[in-house]
Amino acid sequence: MRGSFEYQGQKCSASSRVYAPSNIWEELRERLQSEVATIKMGDVSDFGNFMGAVIDGSSFKTQAEAIEEAKTHDGTEIVVGGGYDDSRGFFVEPTVIETRDPDFRLLRDELFGPVVTTYVYDEGKWDDTLSLIDRTAPYGLTGAVFSEDRSAAADAQEKLRYAAGNFYVNDKPTGAVVGQQPFGGSRASGTNDKAGSLWNLIRWVSPRSIKETFVPPRSYRYPFLDSED
Repeated sequence: MRGSFEYQGQKCSASSRVYAPSNIWEELRERLQSEVATIKMGDVSDFGNFMGAVIDGSSFKTQAEAIEEAKTHDGTEIVVGGGYDDSRGFFVEPTVIETRDPDFRLLRDELFGPVVTTYVYDEGKWDDTLSLIDRTAPYGLTGAVFSEDRSAAADAQEKLRYAAGNFYVNDKPTGAVVGQQPFGGSRASGTNDKAGSLWNLIRWVSPRSIKETFVPPRSYRYPFLDSED
């Protein structure tokens, strides 16, 4: 919920796509419907609201077009949300979309808003799904896996090595510790680490080594050159 809808999903690390196994999707779907429906949206000066408006008219148009596309695309439907209104501010409801099309545009394109698309995969096709995740989107910033199976989490961590610069296990993909945690990705998300920790600073310097000797050798000869006498 936080990873997708905090700040209206307008965080570079926000989750915009979800891959859910078929054997638990119905339960997860019901929980999403009930929980997302509780999100209050309105004036940000009212601290009782979890969400405000999206940043501008351009963003509003992007979200609205995505929602309308989901309503008409074969094998795709709105799970919860789907409303939007720009009569007073650019407000878009937190929206969860379900699709059976692994190549659906909303799984590939960056919307930068409160619209999340879920692809329900066959529970028996774990390896195939990891490969699908890896090749679907051009972005590679953050990702997360939720699992009680440690071997599955480790498998995802390894196979999605280049699909997410920051990878989280059983945690939301947002909230990197600035100044302590390297933050960056690959592909269209940038090149390796950016803000955070000393690793970014190293990119801007040229290391110089200085050696000072206080006990210099008195001869060029190494010990093995000495006679055995």
